[in-house]
Amino acid sequence: MDNFTNYKEIAREVRKTVLRLIYQSQVSHIGSNFSCIDILTVLYDIANIDRDLEEDRDRIVVSKGWVAAAMYTFLARKGIIPEEDLETYCKNGSKYVGLAEPNIRGIEAAGGSMGFGLPFGVGFALAKKIKKERGKAFILISDGEIDCGTTWESALIAAHNKLDNLFVIVDMNGLQAMGRVKEILNIEPLKDKWKAFGWEVREIDGHNFGEIEKALTSPPLQKGKPIIIIAKTIKGKGVSFMEGNNLYHYKAPSEEEYRKALKELESNG
Repeated sequence: MDNFTNYKEIAREVRKTVLRLIYQSQVSHIGSNFSCIDILTVLYDIANIDRDLEEDRDRIVVSKGWVAAAMYTFLARKGIIPEEDLETYCKNGSKYVGLAEPNIRGIEAAGGSMGFGLPFGVGFALAKKIKKERGKAFILISDGEIDCGTTWESALIAAHNKLDNLFVIVDMNGLQAMGRVKEILNIEPLKDKWKAFGWEVREIDGHNFGEIEKALTSPPLQKGKPIIIIAKTIKGKGVSFMEGNNLYHYKAPSEEEYRKALKELESNG
């Protein structure tokens, strides 16, 4: 089995788990989770993190912390949290809530308040430079949170400090809570803006495992430049009736939708 086939199978199994967790708890953000699972599949494979969480490890910060179900699933697969803990997701009294919180082992920083993931990431990357510590900081952000000023402040700081150990991935699905990103606050031309801020820009298909892996593992073309990967994705990817449907930003699947989605995921192996 080649690595890309393995990625596809892992992503499919993670989508099935996330679907079940969200259905059982009747909570939101299934579309946002499915959008970035392919990216996270590769990232959690190539990043230097293990169950011991050594100090000089790579750091993964998921700024769009409302995809906590996917994050917990990957952490369980790596043995960082107990797999049985997943069954408590968003249940009464559980510490596994629907936004990423650093009280969970393997969650580096709180995610969910839009625009805060990149500041955390800049801090991690700068600390590694100061301490001459190996490893990278990988930050997953949403296209919607590029609306936030903290994103652009952090972009300036990263370029000024030549943080070429910082990799930012934009989950560019074109949708945010209340509609299309371009209609709520247009962020284009995104590539030109990040280049003007002194970043190396890579544009990829966020569901193509080969492109994702290459973008995440290739060193900067120019020493001292942070890297931003603009990954074109589809919200709800993997389930036809959820794809591109912003209803599933907040809507939990009904029993009928759950069974239909699960059947579709199982048949697309």
